[in-house]
Amino acid sequence: MAGVPDLDPAVSRRLRFDDSGLVAAVVQQHDTGEVLMLGWMDAEAVRRTLTEGRVTFWSRSRQEYWRKGDTSGHVQFVQSVAVDCDGDALLVRVDQVGAACHTGDRTCFDAGALEVVVGEARR
Repeated sequence: MAGVPDLDPAVSRRLRFDDSGLVAAVVQQHDTGEVLMLGWMDAEAVRRTLTEGRVTFWSRSRQEYWRKGDTSGHVQFVQSVAVDCDGDALLVRVDQVGAACHTGDRTCFDAGALEVVVGEARR
């Protein structure tokens, strides 16, 4: 995008974007640890998120940037961002105002747990 500064090369080197130029971003409530949602970011969305204090994603369906809360009022204020060990995912810790999910639920993971066999740790 013309006139927009690029993502800091030191940050860019740490990230492994997929074939579509995206990295997964897990969003977590900073004070409770509640997992709120998963979104996708390209380099520009990462740059915006790191420098503007609000979370920006790349919408794969609409093929455009969207800043969480601009239309819904359910804003995500960035508290910290961490890169995972492989560089292919981000953990974005936020202060979530209102619902995180587009359905109006607090978290996108309120759709119900799947049935599982519970494992036991061997000690």
